[in-house]
Amino acid sequence: MSTLSTVFHVALLIFVVVMIFNVIIFTHELGHFLAGKWRGLQIDRFQIWFGKPIWSKTVNGVQYGLGWIPAGGFVALPQMAPMEAIEGGSTLAATLPPIKPLDKIIVAFAGPLFSMLLALLSAVVVWQVGKPNDFMPTQVIGTVDPGSPAATAGLLAGDRIIEVNGKTVHGFRGTLDSISESIILSQGTEISFLVERPGKTKPLALTSKFQIPEKSHWFQRSGLRQVGILPQGEHVAIDRVAKDSPASRAGLKDGDTLVAMDGEKITNAGSAYDHIKHAELMPIDFSIERGGSPLTIRVTPMVPVSPVGKGPMVGLGFYDVDFIDEAIVYPKPLQQVADSLTMMWTTISRLVSRNSSIGLEHLSGPIGIAKLQYAILQTEHAWRRLLAFMVLFNVNLAVLNMLPLPVLDGGHITLAILEKIARRPVKARVLEVVQTAFALLLISLMLYVSSKDVGDGFGRDSSNTEKIVFPK
Repeated sequence: MSTLSTVFHVALLIFVVVMIFNVIIFTHELGHFLAGKWRGLQIDRFQIWFGKPIWSKTVNGVQYGLGWIPAGGFVALPQMAPMEAIEGGSTLAATLPPIKPLDKIIVAFAGPLFSMLLALLSAVVVWQVGKPNDFMPTQVIGTVDPGSPAATAGLLAGDRIIEVNGKTVHGFRGTLDSISESIILSQGTEISFLVERPGKTKPLALTSKFQIPEKSHWFQRSGLRQVGILPQGEHVAIDRVAKDSPASRAGLKDGDTLVAMDGEKITNAGSAYDHIKHAELMPIDFSIERGGSPLTIRVTPMVPVSPVGKGPMVGLGFYDVDFIDEAIVYPKPLQQVADSLTMMWTTISRLVSRNSSIGLEHLSGPIGIAKLQYAILQTEHAWRRLLAFMVLFNVNLAVLNMLPLPVLDGGHITLAILEKIARRPVKARVLEVVQTAFALLLISLMLYVSSKDVGDGFGRDSSNTEKIVFPK
C-alpha cells in the first residue's frame, strides 16, 4: 500500500469513528430537543460538540451549530437547570416563565431514553445480521509461568478449570463468566480454583494469590489481576529465534508450527519449555510444520555465555496460538441489552469495591473509546462488531446519564423531584456553584482517563528483555 493510500485509509477510518460519535451524541441530544419541543420549552441552541460554533444556522428561533471541541453536544434549555458555564450564556433565562417539575423530568429523561432506543435499534440489527462470537472456548491451561502465583498454588499445564471463586466458568476469555475475566474482576486477596486434572478422578480445589504487573511509567495504567496462566492454544508456534543460537543454526524459524519433540506430541508452550529443560545437553528432534510441509530438525542445547548462570538453552520462544471462536451468532435484542447492563453493573461494583483492583485509571475516555473503534474497523466483520459496540456504548451512556449527579440528566431529574417536594426550585446561586463544581470534576475525570488512554499508547518498557549469547 502506497503512502498516499495509507494516509487516505487512516483518514477514512478516523472519519468513520468521528461520525459514529456524532450519531450517538446527536441521538441523545435529539431526545432532549424533541421532548423540549413537545413540552413547549424555550430552546436556544442545538449544538453538536462544545465550544464556539464553526458552523451555525438559526431556524425558527433555534440556533443549530457544530462546535470546534469534539467532545459531546448539548441542547440549550434555559428553563431547565442553568448550564451557562458549559453551554454558553442565555439572556432569556431570567425573563422566561418557570416550567413544571414534570416537564423537567420528561425532558431530562428523554436523552437517556433515546440512547437506550438507539441501543435497542442496534441490537435488533445485530440480531438480524449477526456478530462474531469472539469467544475462546478452551478451559484447559496451556502454560503456567514458573514462580507465578498459579505455580505456587499447584496449578499445572493440562488442568481444566471448571470454577473460579465458586462460580462455574465458560471458556478462557470473551465473557464475564470466562476464566480471564473472573480473575481480573475478582475481589479479596485470594482466588479459588476448582480444576479437573488428567489422571485424577475427583476435581481439585486450589487457592492462589494474584499478581498485578508493574506499569513502566507513571502515565500508564496499572496492570490487571493475573495468576500466571495461559490457555492451551490450537497449536504451538515458534518465535524469537535468537541469532547464532542452536535453534537458528539448525534451521528453525519464527512462525514454524511445533508438532512434537523427540516423538512426544506437544500441546502447549509450557510442555515445550519443560522438554528442553529436562533434555539438558542431549539433542532434541523438533517435528515441525512449515508452509504445510512436515520437517524434522535436530537441535542440541548449549549453555549460553551470557547471561551467566543459565542452564542449557536452544535460543527460541514458544507461544500458544489461541483458538478464537469467531462464528457469527444472532443474540436476541433484549439479551444484548441485558448483557450490557450486567457488564456495566459489574464494572461499577468493582470500581467502588475496596477488595477489587479495578480503579478509575482503568476506565476509558473519548480517546480510548475512539482507539477501540479504530481497532475494530481494521478487523474482519468490522461493521458487525461496530453494531455490537453501539449496543454496549449506548446502554452505558443511558445508564451513566441517569446517575443522580449535577450536570447529568439524572441530576436534573433529582432536582426536579426535590423542587416538587419542596414546592420551590433550588436557589439559582447554589445550583450554579454545585453544577460548576461537578462539571469541573467531570472534566478532570475525563482528562485523567484520557491521559491514561494516551499514555498506554507508548507501550511498555521492554528494556529488561534478556539478550542471549551462545558460544560460537
